[in-house]
Amino acid sequence: MFLYQKDGRYFAQIAGGLEELGARELEKLGAKEISIINRGIDFTADRETLYRINYRSRLVTRVLAPLARFEAKTGEDLYLGAKRIDWTHLMRLDQTFAVFANVSRSEINNSQFASLKMKDVVVDMFRKRYRNTRPNVDTRDPDLWISIHILDNQVTVSIDCSGGSLHRRGYRQDSVDAPIQETLAAAILDIAGWDGKKHLYDPMCGSGTILSEAWLKAGYIPPGTLRKKFGFMMLPDYDRRVWVKVKIEEDNKIRIVRGGLIRGSDIDASAVKKTRKNNARIPGGDELRVKTADFRDLPPIENALIVCNPPYGIRLKHGENMELFIKEFGDFLKQKCKNCNAFIYFGDRELVKSLGLKTSMKMPLRNGGLDGRLVWYELY
Repeated sequence: MFLYQKDGRYFAQIAGGLEELGARELEKLGAKEISIINRGIDFTADRETLYRINYRSRLVTRVLAPLARFEAKTGEDLYLGAKRIDWTHLMRLDQTFAVFANVSRSEINNSQFASLKMKDVVVDMFRKRYRNTRPNVDTRDPDLWISIHILDNQVTVSIDCSGGSLHRRGYRQDSVDAPIQETLAAAILDIAGWDGKKHLYDPMCGSGTILSEAWLKAGYIPPGTLRKKFGFMMLPDYDRRVWVKVKIEEDNKIRIVRGGLIRGSDIDASAVKKTRKNNARIPGGDELRVKTADFRDLPPIENALIVCNPPYGIRLKHGENMELFIKEFGDFLKQKCKNCNAFIYFGDRELVKSLGLKTSMKMPLRNGGLDGRLVWYELY
């Protein structure tokens, strides 16, 4: 019996700074005994709740089911410890697998080395049992994701119940450069307190991630609705009947998003086209209202929530002055956005001061490798 089967405990990975928000979301989805650690949330869940979290969570990136824990100071220790797990019980010969590792403060200090050792364990076990035949590694879309976490020489081997990062919703097939991550866009909407009732506008929508996440939230559409498979389907105690029950229950909560509630624009016509194409993959998403327009030419916007991720660096036009661009955006907010709240994510935090408006909140949030800032402006 594996660890998660004994105590019902799982581990959710989440971006740093979103732990409290993620813990509240997991609690709403039925998780129990929740405890927060750096960039992660430990919790207990029954089978139904586990499936629901993977299907419904908007903020979590992965959910891991721990299989075993042991101490390892050398590669041989790691190999022998992982060998106690019967990998032939977790996957078939014709299925693929991949290993991702995270190591810190340990004698084994190279994540690639740890991944290779784990791969060797799986391959050797199958070769011994199936006359020198082995499953293939697929690092892009494997059937089984294996996680290794080594901290202070303590190894936790887990199965990724999500089957790859949950931020990959499936709707964003076409993208602009440096798009905002889906889970971050969802978190910004939650931080803004948007409940899907007030009008929302993104004046620099890019490929539309913020608008699509707003559409999912307003329509109570499961973020996993477009995913073909989940990692929990590889668990030895996977129950398809429970999964079908959860999916039907959650899909029945989907509601129609009223016309004009969520709108956006971008100066780049190709970005607008991508936004329409991406959002059309979401149930009812072909109703999204988005147009090609420079924010400087937009008519006044009143009593709305404005959310956007202004372009910076590679996303900005060649030769355009970023400080001046952001200052002009600040003038737009001040002069044309009466009685609005604006939540602006700056991938380059140095640009915050160029906007020229008094801030009500500044919050550090990472978008991939960018140490950005989410800033709240109250506009009267």
